[in-house]
Amino acid sequence: MDASGSRVGRRWSRRWALWMLLVALLVGLLSTLVWLAGRYEASQLQSRLEQDAAQMVTDIRAELTRNVQSFQALQANSPSPEAWRIGAAELLHENREMMRLEWRDVALGMMSYSETSYRSSVFERLGRDSAQSDVGFACAAARRFSGPAYSISYFLPQSGGLGLEVLDMCMPVLAAGRLSGYLVATYSLPDILSELVGRQLGRGQGLAFTEADGTRLAMYGNPTRGSQAYVAQQLLDLPGNTLVLRLESRRGTPDLFPNLLTALVTAMTMALVAVLALLGRDMRRRLKVEHDLADALAFRKAMEDSLVTGMRARDLQGRVTYVNPAFCQMVGLEARELLGLDTPPPYWPPEQVEEYGQRQASRLAVGVNLPREGFESVFMRRDGSRFPVLIIEAPLINAVGKQTGWMSAILDVSEQRRVEELSRASQDRLQATARLATVGEMASLLSHELNQPLAAISSYATGSLNLLQSAATDARQPSSNLDLQLAMRRIAEQAERAGKVIKSVHDFVRRREQVREHVAPRALLDAVMPLVSLQARKLGVQVLMQVEASCGPVLCDRTMVEQVLLNLARNGMQAMQGLDKSGRAGKVLTLRVRPAASNAYSRWVEFAVIDHGEGIPEKVAQQLFTPFFTTKAEGMGLGLSLCRTVIEQHGGFLGFDAASPQGTIFTFTLPEAVTSGASADAAVLLT
Repeated sequence: MDASGSRVGRRWSRRWALWMLLVALLVGLLSTLVWLAGRYEASQLQSRLEQDAAQMVTDIRAELTRNVQSFQALQANSPSPEAWRIGAAELLHENREMMRLEWRDVALGMMSYSETSYRSSVFERLGRDSAQSDVGFACAAARRFSGPAYSISYFLPQSGGLGLEVLDMCMPVLAAGRLSGYLVATYSLPDILSELVGRQLGRGQGLAFTEADGTRLAMYGNPTRGSQAYVAQQLLDLPGNTLVLRLESRRGTPDLFPNLLTALVTAMTMALVAVLALLGRDMRRRLKVEHDLADALAFRKAMEDSLVTGMRARDLQGRVTYVNPAFCQMVGLEARELLGLDTPPPYWPPEQVEEYGQRQASRLAVGVNLPREGFESVFMRRDGSRFPVLIIEAPLINAVGKQTGWMSAILDVSEQRRVEELSRASQDRLQATARLATVGEMASLLSHELNQPLAAISSYATGSLNLLQSAATDARQPSSNLDLQLAMRRIAEQAERAGKVIKSVHDFVRRREQVREHVAPRALLDAVMPLVSLQARKLGVQVLMQVEASCGPVLCDRTMVEQVLLNLARNGMQAMQGLDKSGRAGKVLTLRVRPAASNAYSRWVEFAVIDHGEGIPEKVAQQLFTPFFTTKAEGMGLGLSLCRTVIEQHGGFLGFDAASPQGTIFTFTLPEAVTSGASADAAVLLT
C-alpha cells in the first residue's frame, strides 16, 4: 500500500514538473508577444504625434500668411489714420492672437495704433518704448527681405504677477514702389497656440513654443500623467526668427492588444493554458474530493459533539432522521434508539401523547409557511423525569428547493425556569417588604385614625350604661329607649369605621398570587384612598380624583398597581409638606386617569399623580429611579425603583415632568383590557 502510494506520488511529481515547464514556456511566449505589441503601439503613437506636430506648424504658417494678406488689404483700404484705426480694430476683433497693430512712418514714428479689446494693454506696465529695439530689428529685417519679418520673442510682465511672451511682426508699406512706412503687429505666443491650432489638440496632449535650447516660452493644454512621455518637435521657420513647436503626450501602459493578430494569438495561448489547467484539475479531482469529504465529515462530527443545543431532524411523516449527541444526552437515549421511530417517540410523556400528536400534525400541515417562532414543551428522560424545553423549528429545503422535512433546535430551559422562579420570589419578597415598610411609616397615622373611633365607642358605651341605670330607677322616662338606640347605632358606626381602616391595611400588606385581572381605574383609586386619606388629613392636603368616563378597565396585577399609586401619592403629599400655612390652599394632590396615546393594535390608560410642591432638582432627577437612592432621612430608596419595575412588567412606562406653576407630575401607563380574539390557528402554533 505504501509502495504503491509512493509510485503514484513520484508519477504525479514528474507530470507536475512537465506541466509547470509547459506553462512557463507559454507564459514566456505570451509575455514576448505582449512586449512586442507594446513596442509596436509606442512606435505608432510616436509617428502619429510627429505627423500632428508637422500639420500644426503648417497651419500656423498658413494663418500668419493669411494675416499678412489682411494687413496689406488694411493698408490699401485706409487712406487716413482714422480709417486705418477702424479697420485695425475690426482685424484685432477677428484675430485674438494679435495684441496690437501699429502704423509707423519710415523713421518708425507712431502714426496710429489700435489694441485688442479682449484684454488690457500688454504694454501697460513697461510702455511701448521698452520694446523699440525689437521693433527696429524686425523692421530692418523686413526692409532687407522686402516683406514681413518677425522679431525675437520677449517677455512682458502683466498685472497680478503674471506675464506674457510676445513677438512683433513688421511689414513694409510701399506707395508707388517706394517705402512709405511700416505696419507692426504684436502677437501673443500663448494665443497663437490656442487660437490657431488649439482646436486640433487631442485629449491628454500639451503644446508649447520653445527655444532651441529647450526653454519653454509658451504652452497650451495639460498632458495627463503617465508612465511614458511621447514628444514631437517641429521647427516653425519665420522670416527673422525660428521657433520650436513641441507637441507632448503622456500615456500609461500601451494597449495590450494593438491588432487582431496579437489578440488571436493571446486568446489561443490562454485557451491552451485553460485546457491544461482543466486536465490537471480533473486528475487531481479524485484525491481532492476524498480529502474534502474526510475534512467535512471530521468538521461535522466535531461541530455536532461541541453543540450544547439539541438538534433533531424529522421527515415529512414526522419520523426522526437525525439527532446530535446533545439531544441524546438531554433525553438520556442513544441515537440508534431514536432514529427511524414513528410517533410517539419515547421522550414524549405518556399523559401528553395525544396532545403532542395533534400539535405535530397541525404544525406539519402548515408546511414551509410555518413561522420560525419558538414554543415551549415538556420532554421526558429515560428515568421518567420531566423537563421543560424550548423548540424552534425550520423547514429543511433540498438543492432543488423542495421541502424534505423539519430541523428543530431544542434548548433545555430547566435552569432558566429555576432562575426565573427565584427572581420572581425575590421580587415578591422585596415588594412585601416595601409594603410593610410603608405601613410601618404610617403607624402613627393608623394609631391616630383608630384612636378616634375607639374613643367614640367608649363614650357611647358609658352613656348607654348611664341610660340603663337611669331607666331602672325611673320607669317614667320614655325617651331613654330612643337615646339608648341612638348610642348603640353610633357605637356600631364607629366600630365599622375602625374595621374599614384595619381591613384596608390588611388588604394592602397581605401577599397574594400575582394574577392579571380586569380592574376599573376608579376601583384602583378607591382601594388606596383610605390609606391616602390618613396622611392627607395629617398634612392638611386636599385629595382630588379625576377619572374620565371613556377609560375602560385595565389589565394588571391589582395589588402591585395599588402599591405604585400609594407610593406616588405619599411622595406627592410629602413634597408639599414644606409649604407654610399661607400656602395651605395650594396643598392639593390630584389623582387623574385618562386615555393615553394608542394605536390600532393596543390601547393604553394613563394614571397621573400631581402635586404642587417645590419640584425635583436636576441633580436629584438624574438618580430618581436608582435603587437605594433617597433624599429622606428615614427612606429606604426603593419606592420609585420598585414602582418603575412594576409598571415595566406590565408593558407600560413610568416617568415624571414639572407641573405648572410648580410641583411635579408622575405619570404611568397600563394596557387597557381587551377581549381575547386570537385565532384558533395561532393558538395551535403557539401551544
